Amino acid sequence: METALNYFAIFGGLDIKIDTTKPLGKLIERHILDEYYDLQEYISKLTKNSLPYYKVLTGIALGDRRINSAFKRADVEYDEGIKALHDLEELEVIYTETSIDHLTNKFEDNDVADKLLFSAPFLRFWFAFVSPLYRGIARTEYKEFFERFNNYNAEFMQLIFEQLSHEYVKDLFKDDAIEEIGRFWDENNEINLVAETESGKIIVGSCKYTNNKMKKTELTRLKELCEKLEIVPDYVLLFSKSGFTNEVKALKSDGVKLFTVKSLKAILGVKLF
Repeated sequence: METALNYFAIFGGLDIKIDTTKPLGKLIERHILDEYYDLQEYISKLTKNSLPYYKVLTGIALGDRRINSAFKRADVEYDEGIKALHDLEELEVIYTETSIDHLTNKFEDNDVADKLLFSAPFLRFWFAFVSPLYRGIARTEYKEFFERFNNYNAEFMQLIFEQLSHEYVKDLFKDDAIEEIGRFWDENNEINLVAETESGKIIVGSCKYTNNKMKKTELTRLKELCEKLEIVPDYVLLFSKSGFTNEVKALKSDGVKLFTVKSLKAILGVKLF
């Protein structure tokens, strides 16, 4: 299932059939790098071949996705960046995500910047790894691309893991439907899963896409942050790529639920195939 997750993060939204029995690197080379000119033509049409759009999208693709950070990474002035964002939202290339503040004691005074999300995983992949290195890729020189991809792959995959975890939560609580789901962040803290059901149940969670098992310290951190923000969760959901330590497994209960990549099988099946 980890393989399927990686493939979705790269090819999701791209209208091609992927053979998931093939190595990821070979598929990237065959379907994206070797097809650079055709895909670049598609991207150019989608983004009106606008340099400010390209710069802003590259700024969003990696990093914390906050608007001010994206403008800084893109090296664009605020007014130019805001205009580009407005246009890109109109083109349905990106959309804005706002921190879920109203379930916390930060509702009145959290002035943190919104974050930005791509409408399709492939677009994020393109602007994170392909567009910045287009000169070499256009010459079929792929070494620098794969070096960058390998260096930033874990960071890149984290967001996809969070997004699919959110989709899984919607399915998990279908008997008490999710009314709102997203993330909370301020200048110093973040909870990467916050949700409320129709009946008013509060859900918080942590999603970690790392090669280490999730430890009890992560659950403790999450609970302490909830207390600080005056969130009283009915459910705490933990999603971990590499599973959990025995100490965390021992804490599993009706109120603390544990999930791994395998749990996302049904969601990935719908989205990838």
